[in-house]
Amino acid sequence: MSRRVLILHTGGTIGMEAAPGGLKPMAGFGALLKRRLGETASATPLPDCDVVELDSLIDSANLQPAQWPVIAGELVRRWDAYDGFVVLHGTDTMAWTASALSFMLRGLDKPVILTGAQIPLTAPRSDGLENLEMALILAAQYPLREVGLCFGRKLLRGNRSRKIATDRFDAFDSPNYPAIAEAGINIVLRRELLLAAEPKAFFLPDHFDPEAVAVITIHPGLSPRVVEAVLSDPMLKGVVLRSYGVGNVPEANARLLAALGAALKRGVTVVNTTQCVIGAVAQDTYATGAALARIGAVSGADMTLEAAFAKLHVLIAEGLPPEDIRARMAVPLAGEMIAG
Repeated sequence: MSRRVLILHTGGTIGMEAAPGGLKPMAGFGALLKRRLGETASATPLPDCDVVELDSLIDSANLQPAQWPVIAGELVRRWDAYDGFVVLHGTDTMAWTASALSFMLRGLDKPVILTGAQIPLTAPRSDGLENLEMALILAAQYPLREVGLCFGRKLLRGNRSRKIATDRFDAFDSPNYPAIAEAGINIVLRRELLLAAEPKAFFLPDHFDPEAVAVITIHPGLSPRVVEAVLSDPMLKGVVLRSYGVGNVPEANARLLAALGAALKRGVTVVNTTQCVIGAVAQDTYATGAALARIGAVSGADMTLEAAFAKLHVLIAEGLPPEDIRARMAVPLAGEMIAG
């Protein structure tokens, strides 16, 4: 029996066309995509595919957390009918959505692979068809049980990926985890890097509160008043802190630490991540990092900003108490961070 893959088109550059005001979603893209795949199938064997489009396509720069369960829901609704899933998505927030899907679809038993393009499919020199072909082959033929991001001839773990370039075809990388697969003459899969099978634990929240999680970046001269203003929002339940190096903040700024400490005491989860592209938080290395550990901040280890933000959103949406959220933020749930 032929393998079947669903292509879910959520929006993005791959399905756009030139217009007077800039690129816009192309009418009839689903039919065009099916035709193009049919033309290439004679040279590259591809699985049987169906194409489904969201009712309202998303420009990825406009993506909101509330749209993550919509995307996940489209997949779960068709889960038993397909062997794998490919999600077409805009590049600006593709890594954010890949991370969110990995936490909502924990324990999945089929591949979910996000891809897209830097140049529209209908434009000269588009990278879209090559990215899509590789994603389809991976989704149909390879033993993947996780959310991946396929771009520029590489398959990355979705919640380890980041967009690193605005104008390169290899626009994504996974700085703290090797590529799961790479394409040359053949597609080489590194099986030792794959997630092990786990019990299915899907969670599709009815509602994501967009104000539940904030990101605070530490920088020289950061005003405590700005931090206090962010932390005073009564809707706030989690903060991703982007600190220096291995997790350092200016401990001499007592007012800053006091504001973070007060937020922690009222149940806000603070996750300490590093601004560095490569490496991990180790809060006990310097006094400036130990100060955060003392007030109860959770080490984000080597999580990306995208993964920490999405993970925190999902755990908050699950309705867990703060102590449980903090405990789960400190351990890997879907291969997003180093253990320990």
